Amino acid sequence: MPEIDFHRALVFPNNVRKFRKQLNIGSLLELSEQLPGITYIRLSKIERGEIFARADELRALARVLGVEPDALLVDVDDPAFDIAAWAEPLHGAAPVDMEAERGAVLLAAALRVRRAADPELTIAALEQNWGIAPVILSRLENALKPLDRWNEDVRAALRRLFDQPSDAALVARVEAMHADGQLSSVLPFVANPEARLAKSRTRIAALRSELAGPAEPNRAPSTGWEPVAENLPDAAWQPGDKAQPSAEQAGRRRLPVFGTPLLGGRISPAPTGSWVEAPAGAGPRAYGLRLGRPTLGAGLPGRSTLVVDPDRFASAG
Repeated sequence: MPEIDFHRALVFPNNVRKFRKQLNIGSLLELSEQLPGITYIRLSKIERGEIFARADELRALARVLGVEPDALLVDVDDPAFDIAAWAEPLHGAAPVDMEAERGAVLLAAALRVRRAADPELTIAALEQNWGIAPVILSRLENALKPLDRWNEDVRAALRRLFDQPSDAALVARVEAMHADGQLSSVLPFVANPEARLAKSRTRIAALRSELAGPAEPNRAPSTGWEPVAENLPDAAWQPGDKAQPSAEQAGRRRLPVFGTPLLGGRISPAPTGSWVEAPAGAGPRAYGLRLGRPTLGAGLPGRSTLVVDPDRFASAG
């Protein structure tokens, strides 16, 4: 069994909390009130190291905290840096239930193997046919928690996916796959500290480079959800799931379409595999959002696409 990274969810260690405390800003909510361009939820995830900040967000944070933006970044390769010590004030001590951690890692590996063996198990198909949303799939495949901590809907979907009648049978099936060596090829990529370090190192270096250049003008405030590759979970970004625009269409810019209806009128950021022609003047972050009666009610046509342009405007398509 490879080494288990207890801090696998923490890809962006940073100094936001350090400087917030130095200014006696006691709560993240108080800091959030001074940053109207960053939602509280996103700010919390940034400070906790769960998502990467953008360069414009770091500049905004630095202005409020009275430091240079680069000072908010951490060198994960510095021998003096200890991810466990950094994480404890925010997340508490690392898990001690090794059996639960092992079970989560084996389940993650088994799910990856199951998907690799069946090309029909695309991200969109798993959501539409099995009820496993992309964000849940990402968390499962990155072993963020063991089977017994998932709700019944997720466990039921996994039981169906592995054709097992109970949770106990599912656990036994995963253990059998491990014993047979079926998981050996993917286990090194699940909960691997080197994988986390490589991702952190690459993105933080890119942020340092970007911060050294001029600030991007007229950056739109963060909505907290932007379906671009850098903000989608790793397991949920597969541009090749369905056909991309043909070479004949290359002269016209086309935008990927996201959006699968959820209960209560919500929309999941699942890639649909569809594309829509970009309107004139669309910005670089524009994308299509699939809408329909399940999301906006009976008064809407059966299916339509909204072109969302965070840098400019939204228009019906």
